[in-house]
Amino acid sequence: MISLDKAVVARLTAHSHHFEILVDPEKAMEAKERDIPVGDWVAAEEVYKEASKAEKASEESLKEAFGTTSFDEIAKRIIQKGDIQLTTEQRKEMQQEKKKQIINVIARDAVDPRTNMPHPPARIEKALDEAKVHIDPFKGTQRQVDEIVGKLRLILPLKFAMARVEIRIPAKYAGKAYGAIHGLKRVREEWKNDGSLDVVVEMPAGMQPDIYDKLNSLTHGSVETKLLETI
Repeated sequence: MISLDKAVVARLTAHSHHFEILVDPEKAMEAKERDIPVGDWVAAEEVYKEASKAEKASEESLKEAFGTTSFDEIAKRIIQKGDIQLTTEQRKEMQQEKKKQIINVIARDAVDPRTNMPHPPARIEKALDEAKVHIDPFKGTQRQVDEIVGKLRLILPLKFAMARVEIRIPAKYAGKAYGAIHGLKRVREEWKNDGSLDVVVEMPAGMQPDIYDKLNSLTHGSVETKLLETI
């Protein structure tokens, strides 16, 4: 449970009753997008009529509006359907963080169709600013990426693609380096008699530099990689 000093009010009006809970602004926004334990984002297990006066909501009003007095169920409803009251500074910080997440997704999943190489994050950020894209701190990252791609393409050539890459790892490093590709889709995997690994994987095209850097670091530059196709 988070500190009351860092909490903000989340509020909802239902069945003519006003309800408020105290929440962590960032984690509560995360709870709008995915199911996380209520205890991770609330500051107090109380539903208020008016939090600033510590005036609690009555059981009767809770039952009428939500059909239950379960704090967890009510808190989730308030977060999903209500509003989170942020200060100007909090909103600005969350907007910047959401912008960073959007840039990271585009840098990871998209490439320049002229070169099949990912755009640097700084180039993507500049394009977002030139396109005057509004970043909503309350909307999911992927949803906003889907919505702004059309505007970005007017400024920045973009193609969302998967890269199919062949990777050959010497026996000496195969076990250790395998972890770097463990989460990637494997199209083909073959362990050679000498203990080396020959594998073909698929990954978001923009991930290639990061994966190559990791593999080169783990194998001291002895890994062999070959881009087979971009699909």
